[in-house]
Amino acid sequence: MGDLTYGEYLKVSELLHLQQPLSDGPEHDELLFIVIHQTYELWFKQILHELVATQVALEGNDFYRSLALVGRIRTILKTLVSQVDILETMTPLQFNSFRSRLESSSGFQSAQFREFEAVLGRRDGIQLELLSQESREKVESALQRRSLWGSALVLLAHRGHNIPKNRLDDATSQHAGPDELVQKVLVDVYRNDAEAALLLERLVDLDEGVQEWRYRHVKMVERTIGNKMGTGGSSGVNYLASTLFNPVFPDLWAVRSQF
Repeated sequence: MGDLTYGEYLKVSELLHLQQPLSDGPEHDELLFIVIHQTYELWFKQILHELVATQVALEGNDFYRSLALVGRIRTILKTLVSQVDILETMTPLQFNSFRSRLESSSGFQSAQFREFEAVLGRRDGIQLELLSQESREKVESALQRRSLWGSALVLLAHRGHNIPKNRLDDATSQHAGPDELVQKVLVDVYRNDAEAALLLERLVDLDEGVQEWRYRHVKMVERTIGNKMGTGGSSGVNYLASTLFNPVFPDLWAVRSQF
């Protein structure tokens, strides 16, 4: 047996030195703000890790592994939502006591969340100019690869479903916009391929989880700063609200009225 300790394996000492409040005192609630957002970034890292494996499983026609991985990502999203409850214990006055210390830093600059959006299928509106060169290259790389939805379509094709060829060949076209031809296939999948339909429902769960997180994030920001401008120069709540109710996989929502 080696002498590796819990603290050494997890780098606990280094981890606990990464929270460095900037406010005078410092203000009591700044530590909470830092811990929550660092935790978000750790979960984003894990989600991206899971998405890599999910796309490999989908494109390799590994149905059961795909199902398990999508379920894990959905569970992580539930954890992200629950963390909002903790942030909402901080009042506007408490947040304002250190908000000026954030200067121009903003959640807009979360490169991992931008990469997450790109992997899911977003192909426009990602503000790369806010990111570092290294982060920009990672997001740009994700934008050039097949999206998660594109990988799901590959699995359906493996199972004999007639996915339009252009949706399989051109990785950069895999923005998850509505496609009536794909929707016709999805209706057939739901009616005649119970296993694949189960996977599609897990993707709906994931989509709903992303939308739920966005909604809770908007309400948390509104509750904390009202209609103030965001620290990164955005319109704050108004911008965040504009991102609501934009599904990741619109085809999966469109077909629900066809049964």
